[in-house]
Amino acid sequence: MAESAISLVINKLVPLLTQEVDLLKGVHKEVEEIKDDLEAIRAFLKDADSKAEKEGVSNSVQVWVKQAREVAYQIEDVVDEYILHMARHRDRRGFEGFLHRMSSLVTKWKPRHEIASKIQDVRKGLQNIKERSGAFQFISSEQGVSSDHARNIILHDPRLCSLSIEEAELVGTESSRDELIRHLVSGESHRSVISVVGVGGVGKTTIARKVYDNHQVEGHFRCRAWITVTRDYDRKELLRSLLNKFYQGEEEVLPQSIATMDDSSLICKLGEYLQPKRYLVVFDDVWDVGFWGAVEHALLFNDNGSRILITTRNKDVATFCRSSSLVHVHQMEPLPQQESWNLFCKKAFKFDFEGTCPEELEELSLNIVRRCGGLPLAIVAVGGLLATKEKVVLEWKKLLDSLGSALTSNPHLVNITKILSLSYSDLPHHLKFCFLYFGMFPVHFSIRRGRLLRLWIADGFVQEKQGMTLEEVAEEYLTELTDRSLVLVDEVSKIGIDKLCRVHDLVREVILSKEEELSLCRVSGNCSTFEGRGRHISLSNRENVNPKSSTKSQTRSIMVFNGQELQKAIIDTIFGKCKLLTTLDFEDCPIDHIPKELGNLLHLKYFNLRNTEVSKIPKSIGKLQNLEYLDLSYSLVEELLVDINRFPKLRYLYGSSKKGLGLKIRGSIKHLQFLQILFRIRIRDKDDLRLINELGMLKQLRKLGIYDLERENGRDLCTALEKMSFLQTLYVSSINYESDIVDVQSLSPSSLNLQSLTLWGQLERMPDWISKLHDLSKLRLCYSRLMDDPIEVLQDLPNLKILLLVCGYNGEKLQFNEGRFQKLKVLSTVALNNLTTVIIDEGAMPFLERLYMESCPQLKEVPSGIQHLKHLKRLCFGGMSKEFNQRLSCNDGEDYWIVKHVPFLRHGSTYELDGEGSYGAAVNRYYGLAE
Repeated sequence: MAESAISLVINKLVPLLTQEVDLLKGVHKEVEEIKDDLEAIRAFLKDADSKAEKEGVSNSVQVWVKQAREVAYQIEDVVDEYILHMARHRDRRGFEGFLHRMSSLVTKWKPRHEIASKIQDVRKGLQNIKERSGAFQFISSEQGVSSDHARNIILHDPRLCSLSIEEAELVGTESSRDELIRHLVSGESHRSVISVVGVGGVGKTTIARKVYDNHQVEGHFRCRAWITVTRDYDRKELLRSLLNKFYQGEEEVLPQSIATMDDSSLICKLGEYLQPKRYLVVFDDVWDVGFWGAVEHALLFNDNGSRILITTRNKDVATFCRSSSLVHVHQMEPLPQQESWNLFCKKAFKFDFEGTCPEELEELSLNIVRRCGGLPLAIVAVGGLLATKEKVVLEWKKLLDSLGSALTSNPHLVNITKILSLSYSDLPHHLKFCFLYFGMFPVHFSIRRGRLLRLWIADGFVQEKQGMTLEEVAEEYLTELTDRSLVLVDEVSKIGIDKLCRVHDLVREVILSKEEELSLCRVSGNCSTFEGRGRHISLSNRENVNPKSSTKSQTRSIMVFNGQELQKAIIDTIFGKCKLLTTLDFEDCPIDHIPKELGNLLHLKYFNLRNTEVSKIPKSIGKLQNLEYLDLSYSLVEELLVDINRFPKLRYLYGSSKKGLGLKIRGSIKHLQFLQILFRIRIRDKDDLRLINELGMLKQLRKLGIYDLERENGRDLCTALEKMSFLQTLYVSSINYESDIVDVQSLSPSSLNLQSLTLWGQLERMPDWISKLHDLSKLRLCYSRLMDDPIEVLQDLPNLKILLLVCGYNGEKLQFNEGRFQKLKVLSTVALNNLTTVIIDEGAMPFLERLYMESCPQLKEVPSGIQHLKHLKRLCFGGMSKEFNQRLSCNDGEDYWIVKHVPFLRHGSTYELDGEGSYGAAVNRYYGLAE
């Protein structure tokens, strides 16, 4: 972790030394020397961090790592305070500025002397840390790690002493067990790989062992081997272990020559041994993506139906071997609530109450089970601990209230933390800060993916990569954390768009234990109290007491949760004392005022007022020349009162007020060379016409949303759009979308790579260019009122996955033809008031997973062909006619046979013009049209 902290500071110093030399006038040389010292220390920190994480390592190593991290933060504070002073000095104007410059003739050396003095103190600390590194025999990452050293690194494996969940009966995993057995003993004759993937503690090893020991599996394979893979495995020892297990299984004596064989000889020996045999090998808990390359040539690709089973937490490991072998990936999910409850009762009340929970403990027990989040490891451990306790409310409540701390202190539970912590320890340093950032959010909290990525970027956690935007790199980070089973993905809308993510409750407890150890975050249970030296502070407003203004200048980000009104004193503290803030997030907080002191936060990069009660931003925001992200969506702000060109580094601007209005902006946008997102901006007045023409100058724009477009401005918008080669998302709305025309007919798609398109307003006809958008994956046509069937134009789009029609078609018939919409997963039709017939040919939409039809009152029969949609998981009808609902009745409905194969089916509400079944209500409830 200290390596990550130092990397963040180095990444901050490099652009200052190369691009903004004037800000470091007089101290440039000293800062450059500090950067060099930091790079030298960083070369040793990878080994130091590893040693600090190992159990039993001396406290002196941990202290050294902590000191390295603290001095990095100290450097960042000193430099940022100096830059803040210089920026204020440079910003003075007029007569006041003249007087200040005159007085500076006397005092001009004072701030530079202070910064030089502080820098000298920092450099002394750095020198001391460098000298002490030799005493610990740290290995510089630049020198590399010898193979002998790597072989001798043996990380403590908590699986060796953890509670065995194999002792408990399998609960809720019978289908997984049977599926895995089926893949092992049947199917292809070629060698194939079955990968079992899931978060630590979900029961991968348990299910794999049960399958391995199954009598059917045992009788099917002539030779078998179970290998537990350490994170720092040695290839040669692993191959020897394989041979040893095979020989033991056959009750044969292992040849002595194997002990001295090299890699190639061991591979040949394994090939000879396995040639005539059908074999099964289980590699348990594989971490390394390159592991397959170490073993694939040793495991013969014969035609005997041999199988390799891998358990892993990393999806990339599970799929890496697809280049040379058939692979089946089995995702292990946490237990559902009922199965979790059954398993808990079997452990907690194994010797009491005949295995059932007494009524007085039921509510507390259910809460305890929920905290375990379906992880069998945690359920068995917690249940086993409670089995030793007196069965009284006081004992149960005590554990529930202290579960977080018990995970790191109670001997019965400490192995849960150790096993979950292995995933954290395995992360590369650039992902550790990103992962720990989830500790900023309250328990059970799911965060929007876009919000999370932008917070990471603003706080400096994302490193630049050539040819990629920072947002793309951040998305790559999140994908890797998800693939490692550390981050869970939720759905934000009914149409299945994955935009929310979170961490498991117990994983969050691990994060909090790391944050406390590393002083990365301070999560306050009371937003009126700022305590400690946390650089990133999460505030929850629960009590009403006087603030303790002990917040240190180190604070770089503040987030407010729980949706309660903040006291004025807290607002004053944030804007008055946290002068070095880079991120400030009030999303969903009912704050209604921003003080003029906002302009003092000159380091601020990220400012989020989404879904607040703020109606006006003070003009002092114009001082924030480092501002990169400004989110005003669903606030009451209708106009930005300063020229947008005051923010030369702006990357993201999101408007749209709660009143449904786009954001009015002033000034020219043509110099905003970094702008990537400009969304929900109002184009109505004559002054706004200049903005349309300037849009084509925004060469980096990825996402554009235009409100209130008049018909006569459509051609100018199309001309600007044709210059945006990177544009991925386009949203265009007319002034009165229920009656006004959206004129985008003249757009040429030759340079467009749109992935998402939303048009709100009438269309005279379907634009021809839409059918040529080969990258388009999401299309929403709202109030288009087309007379011609839009399906004929859209059905050949090769990558379309989501199609939403809201008042999009005034015709009577929709037909989906055989072989069309090959990638469509979600189809939604809302308020097609004249629609009477829907036909789905066999072979159309073969991979459709979700189908929603709402507020189509003239549709009397269930669409013919739904029975052909074999992958359909959700089918919802709402606001339909009584006749339609009767035909769908599961008791006597004549159309029920068409839909009975769908796992989730909902219907019943009838159409009302302005009621729950209306198209407006349907849009607001389900479809999340706002980005």
